[in-house]
Amino acid sequence: MLFLVRHGRPLVDRSRPAHEWELDPAAYDDIWALRTSGRLPRHATWFSSPERKALATAELLTDGDIGVVDGLREHQRDSSEWIEDFDDAVRRAFAVPAAAAVPGWEPISACRARVVAAMDGILAACPDTDVVAVGHGTAWTVLAAVLTRTEPDLDRWRALAMPDVITLEI
Repeated sequence: MLFLVRHGRPLVDRSRPAHEWELDPAAYDDIWALRTSGRLPRHATWFSSPERKALATAELLTDGDIGVVDGLREHQRDSSEWIEDFDDAVRRAFAVPAAAAVPGWEPISACRARVVAAMDGILAACPDTDVVAVGHGTAWTVLAAVLTRTEPDLDRWRALAMPDVITLEI
């Protein structure tokens, strides 16, 4: 089984891009609740995005080793401009995956290629174990669509909590 964990709630700093945000210490209880919920396997191989909020979430969820994989980072959004209607911008990104929906944003197709390649490597290296990967909502949305051979589920993306889990049987 593959468990795609969305990171806990970050400390939002509008002066910095989202990939630089830290995990909000006030969110630790939510992460501990997920850890004890029974939604994650007791024995698994763990991986994380290198982004601080994801790695901090992984460290709160497991006492075991965590492989940090650069390819699992979030859909890159280097725009310094605050996006008021973020949901609409993400929907535009998915509607035209080869284009940057906002100046400074990575095209969704590039995110998809990077995240799928990273997960292909992880799954090839861990054929007989459950895998838990801690990362990001948009990246997991494109990955889940590829692995399930379905269209990206933007309603599920919008409904994901911080933290949350998408469980896939692969």
